Amino acid sequence: MNLRKPGVALAAALACLAASCMSSEAPASSQASAGPVVNAPAGSVQGVAQGTLHVFKGIPYASPPIGPARWKAPMPAAHWSGTKDATKFGAACVQPTPRGQSIYSSDLGQTSEDCLTLNIWTPAKASKAPVFVWIHGGSLVTGSSKESLYDGARMAERGIIVVSINYRLGVLGYLAHPELSAEANGYSGNYGLLDQIEALRWVKTNIGAFGGDSNNVTVAGESAGGLSVMYLLASPPARGLFQKAVAESAYMISTQALKEKAYGAPSAEESGVMLATRLKASGIADLRAMDAQKLTDAAAGGFQPFGAIDGKILPAQLVEVFDKGEQAHVPLLAGFNSGEIRSLQTLAPPPPATSADYEKTIRERYGDLADEFLRLYPSSNMHESLFAATRDAFYGWTAERLARKQAAAGAPAFLYEFDHSYPAAEAANLHAHHASELPYVFANPDRTPALWPKIPATPAETRMSDAMIGYWTSFARTGRPQAKGESDWPAYGKTGGYMLFSDIPHASEHVMPGMYELQEASVCRRKAANTGWTLNIATRSPPLAKAPGCG
Repeated sequence: MNLRKPGVALAAALACLAASCMSSEAPASSQASAGPVVNAPAGSVQGVAQGTLHVFKGIPYASPPIGPARWKAPMPAAHWSGTKDATKFGAACVQPTPRGQSIYSSDLGQTSEDCLTLNIWTPAKASKAPVFVWIHGGSLVTGSSKESLYDGARMAERGIIVVSINYRLGVLGYLAHPELSAEANGYSGNYGLLDQIEALRWVKTNIGAFGGDSNNVTVAGESAGGLSVMYLLASPPARGLFQKAVAESAYMISTQALKEKAYGAPSAEESGVMLATRLKASGIADLRAMDAQKLTDAAAGGFQPFGAIDGKILPAQLVEVFDKGEQAHVPLLAGFNSGEIRSLQTLAPPPPATSADYEKTIRERYGDLADEFLRLYPSSNMHESLFAATRDAFYGWTAERLARKQAAAGAPAFLYEFDHSYPAAEAANLHAHHASELPYVFANPDRTPALWPKIPATPAETRMSDAMIGYWTSFARTGRPQAKGESDWPAYGKTGGYMLFSDIPHASEHVMPGMYELQEASVCRRKAANTGWTLNIATRSPPLAKAPGCG
């Protein structure tokens, strides 16, 4: 979810997909004012009491990645003496200067490279409580753990501990380059992902001091946060650091290999060299000498931050990892929103001039799959069909693929479709838009960004929020989503069970019949042709050729 501007590119066609700047190296306070104090292995921290909760903000989980540490794997934060003030959020990580407003726009305040901090909401009397670690969205370019939509208080009031984390973004988080690989035994890029893994290590070591169970950790995220969850499921170094996963509106697109051209994309190292050339930098020393904000702004629009397939942090393309069953076999909750593209319209191709042009283009692009495509996405309403086809190419297919592959690996898997709306969203033509489930999941309908359609305080909205926060927190607790007074959520299994969140939660089977099969066949053919599937979108799709075993 892009909370700074709506047009950050996700590959060539994917566009869209802090407060106080407290340095993590600031000296610890030797005279902590009134407030809860926790003596954790990392050091002593003082937070604030908030009703029945204790809240700790801006805790450093890694050393600042500044100066020569820019583009290096994170190092654990040094142990501090005295009691560190943990009453204010840390700075958001450096991200592009906003150039416009959208429903996602949020004032994150000052940003900094010194941003590797996390926040904790915990019941005051917690003991071995489940832990829910939230990874924010923003196309791996924008966002912060301090955004009010992600406030974890109401989740924590349900008896779990909520942790939200920052991680390096954009060029600072995902640049690969031959010089960087030479510095690090052949590997570079993936720094934002390594930050997330380091945060999970910190949780593993320290969360017990806050009343948490380090052996009952759920990693969760939406949009780029959901992509990050998939990376963590696939990453060997993350194995054992979490026991459950939640991926909301994730997208299993193709990504660059570190050193080789693959699936129609240059290597990640080559992309880094091209960026350095464009910025007239002779090498990494010049890039490290650049001001972080100027570097980030200069890179925006030309550099696409994604995980790099390096054989170590990310061993293979996500589709391959899940096809082989080599992902972490943990309980999974995954889903998508019916109106994803209504707030991300730049992702969808423009409608052709006529219905005949639409059908002609689809037949040229999809060949023997065209009849099925046109059945699912007919020419009678091209605008809506292109929205739906784009939604399914990124989000719908990914969600069901995650559920199918996790269930096939023997792990419990739970699928959902969010199709809920309310008058202000309907008036803005934003029915179940991208990220619209989040105010219900966190029970924060009053903490949405300024331009977000206002959620009314009605019994229907309260019921939906109570249901969703109930399902999510029970999943974090037990690995099974349950909500008092609501439908039992069926596991995906052989029946394709899923939960439809519309007016109320409805248990059902077989989400959008035919959607998964069409998208799976399309991706399979692209993979066989060694072309990327990021552009697997209707009239924007390159022509698909038949391939053995691809449907």
